[in-house]
Amino acid sequence: MTDPSPPRAVRDRPVLAPRPLWRPPVDPAARGTFGRPQGVRGAFAGNDRTAAPSLPLAPPTDGVLVEAFGRPPGAPSLQREAAPPAVRALPTPAEDNPWRRTDAVATLGAPALPAEPAAAVELGPAVRYSLREALFQKRLRPGALVLAAVIALVIGAVGATIGTFAASRVPAPGLDPEYTLATAQPAVERAPGSVADVAARVIPSVVSIEIRIGDTGGSGSGIVLDGDGHILTNNHVAAVGTTAGAQLSVVFSDGTRVPATILARDTRSDLAVLKVDVDNLTVAALGDSSTLEVGDAVIAIGSPLGLSGTVTTGIISALDRPVKLAGEGSDTNAVIDALQTDAPINPGNSGGALVDAGGAVIGINSAIRTLGDTASGSIGLGFAIPINYARDIAEQLIRTGAAVHATIGVDARSATDGTTLGAQVQNVRAGSPAEAAGIAEGDVITAVGDRAVGSADELVVAVQSHAVGEVVPVELTRDGRGFSVEVTMAQE
Repeated sequence: MTDPSPPRAVRDRPVLAPRPLWRPPVDPAARGTFGRPQGVRGAFAGNDRTAAPSLPLAPPTDGVLVEAFGRPPGAPSLQREAAPPAVRALPTPAEDNPWRRTDAVATLGAPALPAEPAAAVELGPAVRYSLREALFQKRLRPGALVLAAVIALVIGAVGATIGTFAASRVPAPGLDPEYTLATAQPAVERAPGSVADVAARVIPSVVSIEIRIGDTGGSGSGIVLDGDGHILTNNHVAAVGTTAGAQLSVVFSDGTRVPATILARDTRSDLAVLKVDVDNLTVAALGDSSTLEVGDAVIAIGSPLGLSGTVTTGIISALDRPVKLAGEGSDTNAVIDALQTDAPINPGNSGGALVDAGGAVIGINSAIRTLGDTASGSIGLGFAIPINYARDIAEQLIRTGAAVHATIGVDARSATDGTTLGAQVQNVRAGSPAEAAGIAEGDVITAVGDRAVGSADELVVAVQSHAVGEVVPVELTRDGRGFSVEVTMAQE
């Protein structure tokens, strides 16, 4: 490469010389793979094939192998001799065949076989005849008409045959008057004592109670006590019927609806007796609630939410459960010594029957425990008035129109000293049995008779479990010292 000429001045300013051409270095391995062969300078090597090195020949075959595996002398070779190439005669330029002349140029000429034009045939307009012209004006020959009729009949017969065959093979989508579904034989055995058997016997003795006041009203349940038409229910159900203009009705299991009147009510027990004028009543069988044990099977029957004849099942969850009943839109102010059950009970079940496995009524469904909303459904905490207590109250209401309750004449609240639960006396009424027995304010009552007292509600039910005039021992705690006094039950 020659040295670049010195820069020339442009308008008295120096100009830099061009930089030398830079060529990147070539990898020797790449040069050996893609470079020109040794001694070749141009793009292609010469056509002298003799100059190219020959491939190395295989070494001669060992004579022992040739003698063992070679062909015997004079045997024909297995390789067929190559056939001599066929010699094709090339057309000479003298032949006038442009398709075989390589020097022929494209030219236009006449077709090899010119087609002769076909003779044009002029067709006249088609003649159309109406059915009247064809039949009456004899436009067609009688033979043609007969042939057309025969063809039409044949086509119709073939179509009818195909349609009949297809209809017989395809199932008809129509109705089948003789179609029936198979019925399985019932496998349930309703043995005596089953829930179905008990319900069938008890439902006729349970009634629905409906009270209408203008456009509003209420509902509940009740049981038939006797053939004279006495119906036992809750006071908070019957109390709605004391409103002016209220219409009270009793609906039996067969749908018979009759008017009813309130015979008597008791706010302290939440029980009431109605009277209806009906013959041939199915009377409920009253059992003995004192024989119950926790876990005994029970059945609740009533009209929850107005659904008459509803049957639910459960067990006795607890005995002697004090439950306070107050308000609920009535004058009820009671504490009941309830039977607790997990049989689903809902609004409308009140006054209905809680029966044992034998079908005997052992309680009057009266209350439920909810999670805050009084209109919510059952959560498995239902309470019923024991039938032994309800029977005594009902007899008093039917005989005298009022019920008598025992009292000792104190007001108390639930209290504890940290180790003992009880009912602390807040007030002692003047002239009461408690005053006569020496009970003072501040005393804590821990037992009445043989029943322990752990709260104010338990004191109420413990006292009510005794008859008026009965002398009962009452255990007290005063200033940390316990003692017992005799108290004579008085009428409240």
